[in-house]
Amino acid sequence: MSEVRNVRLLPWEYLFTRFDSHRFPDLYTVTWVATLALLVALVVMYNVRTKALHRHAPYLDMYEWLLWTGISLFGLILVAAVFNFYLIVLLVILITGLAVMAWVRFVRFPPVFEIYEQKLAKQRYFTRSKFAHPESTIRPKAVRAGGSRPNAQRSRSNRGRRRR
Repeated sequence: MSEVRNVRLLPWEYLFTRFDSHRFPDLYTVTWVATLALLVALVVMYNVRTKALHRHAPYLDMYEWLLWTGISLFGLILVAAVFNFYLIVLLVILITGLAVMAWVRFVRFPPVFEIYEQKLAKQRYFTRSKFAHPESTIRPKAVRAGGSRPNAQRSRSNRGRRRR
């Protein structure tokens, strides 16, 4: 036997009803549970990625932007679900937060990553060319005027000659 659903409102009228477990039984629990799970996943991802990329500042900046945007987004969704905001408010929060996260990841930071990768490539090239010569890591002996002995040794030997 099929379950009878009472759908009494037009689809756009649901936008101006409160988002609670009685009016939206299929969505309410799924929404707040998924929001909590995504919030925990976001914090774990931030911790793992920042430890892995601790020497790369642009990536750390991006993950920090994503962390704070995600905390704001998921926190507001939880507040909207707990306090039964209108569905339109919940959808505006969700769409805006996801749009900001997509903007951060795909618009704001790719040019920064390109510049950073070019900087790293230059560093690798200059390091490679600097150490390309086999003796580049060996310090050359400094040629001093008057011989190859350091001044301290020369002055000791000169003292001995004066006394004789």
